[in-house]
Amino acid sequence: MQFPQEFLDIARRVNNWGRWGSADELGTLNLVTDEVVRAAAATVRTGHRVALAVPLRQHGIQTGLAPGRTDPLHTMVALNREMFGPNGVATSDDTVTMGLQAGTHWDALAHVSYNGRLYNGRPADSITAHRGATVGGIDKAPHIVSRGVLLDVAAAHGVDRLPADHAVTPEDLDAAALFGEVRVRAGDIVLVRTGQLGLYLNGQRDRYATPSPGLSIRCPQWFHAHDVAAVANDTFTFEIIPPEIENLWLAVHALHLVDMGMLQGQNWNLEELSAACARERRYEFLLSATPEPFVGATGAPVAPVAIF
Repeated sequence: MQFPQEFLDIARRVNNWGRWGSADELGTLNLVTDEVVRAAAATVRTGHRVALAVPLRQHGIQTGLAPGRTDPLHTMVALNREMFGPNGVATSDDTVTMGLQAGTHWDALAHVSYNGRLYNGRPADSITAHRGATVGGIDKAPHIVSRGVLLDVAAAHGVDRLPADHAVTPEDLDAAALFGEVRVRAGDIVLVRTGQLGLYLNGQRDRYATPSPGLSIRCPQWFHAHDVAAVANDTFTFEIIPPEIENLWLAVHALHLVDMGMLQGQNWNLEELSAACARERRYEFLLSATPEPFVGATGAPVAPVAIF
């Protein structure tokens, strides 16, 4: 397809190819240095923890909108099995089949390509049916711990949930930082709350995915200027759906994952976190959010925890 000039101009401005070397597969996670983690650990004062993952269940977030991205099918394969004789120790075991991006998850850098290229200029056909993502897979992000910052855009607007047609802009991000009296620093992981997940939590599963507020195509420049390490939010598609530019689907995905080399997460539950930040009167915390290390996967589940 012919990409609009606006997209191409932003792609050029945020491009990180070669910034950390031609063999790099970490992208902006390189910004999470030992010094950044030490500073993040210093934000812990009370030890209060907030879980940010939605429960993984068979009738979860996925409704078929993303083909093949199935909700977990949980099956018991052993029930109190006495493996070593009667009246001994017995074990129960289970298995699960699911889309790796079915619930709260990170997208790997290999999740998206355009013009035949992945992050750092690698060819898109390096993703194969047998081996999956041979470069840029989620297993290349082995530890994601940094200072987390909640930019509560919905609260900054004085609403529980942004309207479905609201494209979150850099001005919204600035306003949310001002609202939370927090300054985004290099190596931070930014969580953007729209309030959209409240629909799912309130039983309105079919309304959650689309239409939905989400990030504007202008936001990658803001994240690039602030040297953000990763971004996650509380929506199904991350960016506004339907898209701002007609027929330009997943443009923010492309800019983040391909041009910037920046992980992004979706379906994060930021509702309790919003309340905790308001109660604590601070919008920074230690965030632990390492994905399951599925080798060659283009995304993976994560059970993030914010620690105050």
